[in-house]
Amino acid sequence: MTNTIKCISPVDGSIVAERSALSHADADAAVARAKTAQAAWAELPLAERMAMVRQSLTALNAMSDRAVQELAWQMGRPVRYGGEFGGMNERSEYMLGIAKDALAPEIVEDNAQFDRRIERAPQGVVFVIAPWNYPYMTAMNTIVPALVAGNAVMLKHASQTLLVGEMLAEAFANLPKDVFQNVVLDHAGTERLIAARSFGFVNFTGSVGGGRAIEKAAAGTFTATGLELGGKDPAYVMADADMDWAVDTLMDGAMFNAGQCCCGIERIYVHESLYDTFVEKAVTWVNTLKLGNPTDPETTLGPMAHPRFAKVVRDQIAAAIASGAKPLIDPAHFPADDGGAYLAPQVLVNVDHTMAVMREESFGPVVGIMPVKDDEEALALMNDCAYGLTASLWTADPERALALGRRIETGTVFLNRADYIDPAVCWTGCKDTGRGGAMSAIGYASVTRPRSYHMRKVKS
Repeated sequence: MTNTIKCISPVDGSIVAERSALSHADADAAVARAKTAQAAWAELPLAERMAMVRQSLTALNAMSDRAVQELAWQMGRPVRYGGEFGGMNERSEYMLGIAKDALAPEIVEDNAQFDRRIERAPQGVVFVIAPWNYPYMTAMNTIVPALVAGNAVMLKHASQTLLVGEMLAEAFANLPKDVFQNVVLDHAGTERLIAARSFGFVNFTGSVGGGRAIEKAAAGTFTATGLELGGKDPAYVMADADMDWAVDTLMDGAMFNAGQCCCGIERIYVHESLYDTFVEKAVTWVNTLKLGNPTDPETTLGPMAHPRFAKVVRDQIAAAIASGAKPLIDPAHFPADDGGAYLAPQVLVNVDHTMAVMREESFGPVVGIMPVKDDEEALALMNDCAYGLTASLWTADPERALALGRRIETGTVFLNRADYIDPAVCWTGCKDTGRGGAMSAIGYASVTRPRSYHMRKVKS
């Protein structure tokens, strides 16, 4: 029986899109077509592949107005923020700009006797399993370098953002047939294809549970994987921090996109000398938000993508309060909170690490704030977590931050900023956040494999 995949809108519970998952036979046929198309695609000159990818990006940007409206209905992001094409373009243009150098062969020796070199060969078919929270930016982090490097791409988008996959397929229609395919699959169908060694590289962004399922499916196939999973990103505000800048940046990092950001700020540690003032300013900042329908230009905080996601956050907040945490935001200030997908933001104090809200991923508009006496206490708390994506440090002393950053178990260390992906440096994580790297030249290394040549030139 064919499985039906539905996108249920968090705005009003309506069905935005409903698609049938591919049968096993159709999925296998799609993989076969991708493998055939990839061979010819890889033979094209790099400059020609880059030009076609740029054409696709131009076509996609022409659809931005439509994308903004569709995103509001699919996953609840307010239209006032204009989608995510700015960040997507920044990353895509950077990866295109470094492609020639990143994919250039490493020449060890080239003379009359020997040619010794290392080239970057495409992985073949790259399978991108994309998330709903930043469905364009996150997908394109892999799609652009994969295509440029000579791979075919198969995209399986999250059920919450089915229309994004279709829009991407529309934008990439200028590429040779089957070089880019958007496919609709259920979990079982996805795992079956991975287990059958259908792909040279699988990139997954999502939950820890999803990452484990990918690894289990790939076990024994030796398929390369890139996994960006959960996060519980901390911030540490030191005594010499720029207070107002820290509050504005960190609270935006905690609340933007209803807190549904991979590198969103989920816990804040503040030096005890600044703690009371920081908390007061943070509460004031959060109370300026307007929770409501994301299609309303006045809305600054939309619903979470699904009521079940909001329930996780509500349960964490309730458990923390029951254990002694103090909520500082009055839910009555946010009357749109309906007990479902629409969730009032919350700031919690009197929290500690016995509470799930301080150690387990929330992925919603809640943040706990704790005072600390020094760097050592802050370091211990930041590392007391199963995840390691980013950590945000706030101080006027860069050397102090660098020394402390080297001791934090994390993928990226920010100084006086947060919640940002710099395409020039590798995007990576550790512990339960996963493995692999995107962006920078390392992003090209992920979607290619080294192929070595040791050629002795024989003279007649």
